[in-house]
Amino acid sequence: MTREEIIERRRLLKAEYSWLYDDIESLLFRHDPIGINLETNTDEYDPEVRTILPRLRGCASSDDVCCVVHEEFVRWFGAEIAGARERYAQIGREIWDMWQSFDSAVKGQ
Repeated sequence: MTREEIIERRRLLKAEYSWLYDDIESLLFRHDPIGINLETNTDEYDPEVRTILPRLRGCASSDDVCCVVHEEFVRWFGAEIAGARERYAQIGREIWDMWQSFDSAVKGQ
């Protein structure tokens, strides 16, 4: 994927998911599951957000979200760096809550 394609994909996802995109990116940065938060690289988890967001529609619980997030981190960083699925449980719960709020707002429009 070219840089321009990545930028366009990000733009489209931000348009579709509005505040949810930034909130999930911030959440991943705050939890920093693989230890790359250097306090100045706030967009470090942007690629993972781009692959997690489209998969949320298929989730029915925080456990499903935890699986999705873990799978994406394994895909991006490998199993050893991503670590155990349990590391992503709190992230899954928080993203699920965000998703529920987002989905309710979208349905309420």
